[in-house]
Amino acid sequence: MLMLAPIFAIFVYGLIAAMLGTILPGLSARFHLTPKQNGTIALAQAIGLVIASVAAGPLIDSQGYKAGMVLGLALIALALFLLPSSKSYGQVVGYLFLLGLGGGTIVTGANALAFDLGGSGHAAALNFLNVFFGLGGLATPFILANLLRGNSTRLCYLTAVATVATLAVNAGVHMPQARSAGGIALSEVGNLLGHPALWLLAAMLFLYVACEVGVWNWLTRHLIAQGISEVRALNILSLGFALGLLIGRVAVTPLFKTVRNDTVTLFAAVLMTITTWLALRTTKPAVAWVAVFAAGLAMAPVFPTVLAITGDVFGSTKATAIGIVAMFGWVGLAVSSPMIGAIAGEDPKGLKKALLILPVFSALMVVVNLALRAVLQ
Repeated sequence: MLMLAPIFAIFVYGLIAAMLGTILPGLSARFHLTPKQNGTIALAQAIGLVIASVAAGPLIDSQGYKAGMVLGLALIALALFLLPSSKSYGQVVGYLFLLGLGGGTIVTGANALAFDLGGSGHAAALNFLNVFFGLGGLATPFILANLLRGNSTRLCYLTAVATVATLAVNAGVHMPQARSAGGIALSEVGNLLGHPALWLLAAMLFLYVACEVGVWNWLTRHLIAQGISEVRALNILSLGFALGLLIGRVAVTPLFKTVRNDTVTLFAAVLMTITTWLALRTTKPAVAWVAVFAAGLAMAPVFPTVLAITGDVFGSTKATAIGIVAMFGWVGLAVSSPMIGAIAGEDPKGLKKALLILPVFSALMVVVNLALRAVLQ
């Protein structure tokens, strides 16, 4: 029963991870937003994620999982209830910042809790947990396109209700303390920050999240700019990318019995380089779906496996280490989204050029992964 708490929480995070990219076309039309302003909105969410990731790890290590999970879910619910009533571009920026605070908190808490519950199979446990992230990411654009007829207000309220229900589950179950109430000693902090693996794992997640969130936030607008209808573009995001993430995380789980964690992430980075480049080279919906689905399959194991490696390396300070590594992931979001928006400029068709940072960052992941393997040997 305890495993249901992080499962539901990470499902909610999947819902909100796809939220911005899903509602961005509607927000852009409502407030006459340019790609550059879209990038600023994504930056606000990223800053919230960064701040939460820095704060959530020490909070969980000292106060336990429940404090982090309940706080994060409450912030998400509040942001989702407020977002539909936005009267200006500035309010949208503020509510996405709040959404980021909640999201960063539950990502750290849910993955650290699942790590503890996973026994010796940490990578398999975190990949299983993040199957539900993929399910949430699939649900958001699919529901908006096919069930709510593009009504983003109803989508926000529906997701808020699901978040409140998840909050009730997390508040109602008994969760263990991650550490003693005394928190982390200064010597442990020094050892943590002085370990080269921490910074290589952080670099890996920086590059990866820049790519994944680049797809979530920008793919729909890019496809629309290539002449693909909004409904079809949303379904490519949902039944292509999100479905690829979901299936990939299910399919990869048996590999961890025989293949090293860092080998899995190495091959994933190579495949990401190829598939993200291919996804940007077509204007045909069917071909775009295949390429985006393949990109989702390639990306599937990276985020949970990097967090599993972090937990294995840093043991008793895993929540803090996971928070730091996740923080650099959100810094990747903060850097990539404004970069994409700035390169694209005022014309959405410029996203085809701007999104080339996805295969470039994927190739850099290969280099970082090779350095990490050398450190861990």
